Amino acid sequence: MSEKSFSLISLSLLLLMMASCNQYQKILNNDDLNVKYKAAEDYYNNGEYRRANRILEQLVPAYRGKPQAERLVYFFADSYFQTKNYYLAAYQFENFIKSYPKSQKIEEANFYAAKSYYMISPNYSLDQEETMTAIDKLQIFINNYPDSTFMEESNQLISELQTKVEKKEFEIAKQYYTIIDYRAAIKALDNFIGDFVGTKFREEALYYKFLASYEIAINSVESKKLERLEDLKQLHTNIVRYYPETLFEEDLTKKMKIVDKEINTFEK
Repeated sequence: MSEKSFSLISLSLLLLMMASCNQYQKILNNDDLNVKYKAAEDYYNNGEYRRANRILEQLVPAYRGKPQAERLVYFFADSYFQTKNYYLAAYQFENFIKSYPKSQKIEEANFYAAKSYYMISPNYSLDQEETMTAIDKLQIFINNYPDSTFMEESNQLISELQTKVEKKEFEIAKQYYTIIDYRAAIKALDNFIGDFVGTKFREEALYYKFLASYEIAINSVESKKLERLEDLKQLHTNIVRYYPETLFEEDLTKKMKIVDKEINTFEK
């Protein structure tokens, strides 16, 4: 393609975009609700959700109490979701649910309201209040719509959120080991394992409990050392029983050789 041809195409596209923007601005400024309604519907169906959203923002109050309102409010909520404005999506979907409890879209609205909270959930290292809210919302949806086509996705979303909460709590417990507060680490890790039965972080939690217990046992006074070494040996046995191919095998084996050597010293 020649440079001249490329320039002509670029100019044509620019003019087309300018014309489109001018047309859109005219629709926003138009007082004819029918024109705006048709335009909002067209933009929404074509996936131009940002443009649809701005027109719908004008239309929803104007159509309040009219037959078209239900459809517009749903589009309005979904346009926020599609443009990743999840706080407003959640608010508008919940507004739709309250306003139209018998709508054919009520199940879908409930799901996307809950999913909006899922999308708001922050990284595990931050406060997890919004994550817990998302779990509650999704669980309510599951309870209310057990046969929903969204059931599989809802369960998957809850699983991801639950893992995030577990990761947060595990990192808090592990932090005690990092700051060399071994007794607090053991207590926190025990609480974590008890609170989150079946957690994917159980193996790692047991490993860090072993490390903390190892530091305490190895550095114990003679009167308490043997008992703590024996307890450590039992903890190691439990770990390899549940996780025979544990990721931490090399380090555990290395430390257990030291433990066995220390125990043998007492026996002699």
